[in-house]
Amino acid sequence: MDKAVFSYDENYQYKIRKDDKISISVWGEDNLSVGSVYGIYDSNEVYGKWLLVDADGNIEVPKIGTKNVVGKTVPELKEEIKKELTKWLVTPVVDVKVLNKEITILGEVRNPNTIQVDKDKNNLFELISKTGGFDFYANLKSIKILRQEGVNVKVTNIDLTKSDDILNTNILLHPGDIVIVPSKKNKEFDKRISTIIPFTTTVSAAAIIMGLF
Repeated sequence: MDKAVFSYDENYQYKIRKDDKISISVWGEDNLSVGSVYGIYDSNEVYGKWLLVDADGNIEVPKIGTKNVVGKTVPELKEEIKKELTKWLVTPVVDVKVLNKEITILGEVRNPNTIQVDKDKNNLFELISKTGGFDFYANLKSIKILRQEGVNVKVTNIDLTKSDDILNTNILLHPGDIVIVPSKKNKEFDKRISTIIPFTTTVSAAAIIMGLF
C-alpha cells in the first residue's frame, strides 16, 4: 500500500475539482441561491441546478461574480462566501454542496455501480455493502483501489482474506475513487504493474486494469 496516499487521514476533506457541480444556498435569499437545499427558488431557472467549475477552476456566484474554487474544501468556500455576502446581508446563512461526489465499484459484486456519497469519509466495506456484496467468484485477495493524484492515478491492492489487518483492509475511500473486484476465475493481477499510472484518469486506468483480468 502507498501509505502516503491510501493510509487513514483523520483530517481528510474533499477538495473541489474542475467539472464539479456546486450548489449554493442562502437562507431566505432567492436571488443568491443556486440549486438551494432550503427550497425551490426562481434562481434555479436562471442559473440551472448547479454551478459548474470551469476549466480555469472558476464558478460564477450570484452577486459576488467570478470566484476560483479549485483546491478549496467545502467549509473554506462556505466561509468565504459568507464573508463576502456580509456586504449586503447582516448574518447570511449559507450552505455549499458538491453534487457529484461519487465512488465507483466495478467487477465481481452483485450490483456494480457508481454510488453518490455525501460525506468525505466512506470505508470500503460500507461501499461494498451498497452494491449488494461480493459475488461468488470475487477474488478477495486482489481488490484494486484507484485514486487520482494530480496527473497520475495511484493503485493499491487490498487482500480481504487477512482478517488480522482490518485497519488496512477496511480502507477509507475518497470521492472519485474506483474500486475493482476481480474474478478468481481469471488470471491474477500482473504484479509487475506500477502503483502509479501516469498521465491518465481513474476511468481510463480502470479500463486498463479490467482488461488484464
